Amino acid sequence: MKLHRSIPVLLIALLLSAVVFAQDKRTGGVKGKVRVETGTPGGVSVVVQQGELEVAHGLTTKNGDFELTGLKPGRYGVTLRKAGLSVGTIENIEVKAGKPRSLGDRLILTVDEGSIAFIRGSVFNEDGRSVPNVRIELARVEAGGTAKKLDGRLTNEIGSFVFRLAPEAAKYRITAKPSGGEPVSKDVDIDGAAVYRIAISLKPAAK
Repeated sequence: MKLHRSIPVLLIALLLSAVVFAQDKRTGGVKGKVRVETGTPGGVSVVVQQGELEVAHGLTTKNGDFELTGLKPGRYGVTLRKAGLSVGTIENIEVKAGKPRSLGDRLILTVDEGSIAFIRGSVFNEDGRSVPNVRIELARVEAGGTAKKLDGRLTNEIGSFVFRLAPEAAKYRITAKPSGGEPVSKDVDIDGAAVYRIAISLKPAAK
């Protein structure tokens, strides 16, 4: 008797699965991977529109991946947004039923220079003269006090350097590493889109 009672339940489950499968076959979607010029590709807003109507939205994963499904066959536009980055748009995307349309893995969002933070600095020796070709390292200071290295470069011919960063509040550590000298570090607190200027004075080389 228990076996016979379970048969209708099994049939209902099979029918429901067939309906879901049929619905998936009638719709499609879009997927892709976002890359960013600076910062992390996670948390980028992905909005799918048909004309002026928003039909789907989501966020990229920490790796920049996204996939939005359940779209009826047709043509759509996709808009990518994140604070501090330029807005990315892709128009006239044809979506077909059966599987998501891949937009590729080269969806690059560049820095919006009107809404980013700049750290501009200069390096001087003990005589107050600018020093070119000094190794400069940028690190983000985490909550526990540890520093995570993000970038590095050399000072230019007039001893200057610049880093472009997202405007979110954070603490960064700039370290100058002269050849044959002691490293010198300075911390910079970022709290919005602005230019933050620092000067680093190198210590005399040990004799």
